[in-house]
Amino acid sequence: MTRQEEKRRLRRTVRELEARLSPRYLEESGRAIAAHLLAMPEYLAAGTVFCFVGFGPEVDTRPILENILAAGKVLCVPRCTGPGQMELRQITDLARLSPGTFGILEPPADSVPVETDEVDFAILPCVTCDHAGRRLGHGGGYYDRFLTRYRGGAVLLCRERLIREEIPVEPHDYPVPWVVTERGLYEDGVLARLG
Repeated sequence: MTRQEEKRRLRRTVRELEARLSPRYLEESGRAIAAHLLAMPEYLAAGTVFCFVGFGPEVDTRPILENILAAGKVLCVPRCTGPGQMELRQITDLARLSPGTFGILEPPADSVPVETDEVDFAILPCVTCDHAGRRLGHGGGYYDRFLTRYRGGAVLLCRERLIREEIPVEPHDYPVPWVVTERGLYEDGVLARLG
């Protein structure tokens, strides 16, 4: 089996598992993940934060996005511009987000672009990951391309029940230094500190 086939199989397995998670678990784990993330010193010190907009069963990032804005930080979110391509765009009001590619909420076309090297801290999604930050995305390559250019602090948000320690990786797959689950913050695969 090729790495691509392994990835497709794991995505399917995790999505089936995710579909069976209770609404209560999704809500409680999402709330705990947001609380741990918002307590990270790296987040607190950041001036410009890049964050995905949670969609479907992903971690609901709205409380995080609201906190970024309330704290007076610069918030940028992804805007898809083509297959596997996204731009970082500043947003100052969540009401300006509207469904874009794949139905995911995106900033409007007239929103201000933000360069990758302006970002202090990035909050990234995954289908699954291991505790050491090796991620499996949705397969579009959007965040892999971002990670090839990004050199700041980054964290993955993943529910503990969706963590898998055997992530098929390829040379273009970049690990992320921190993982936040409802249990807390993992650094280098170890539960480092609790928010």
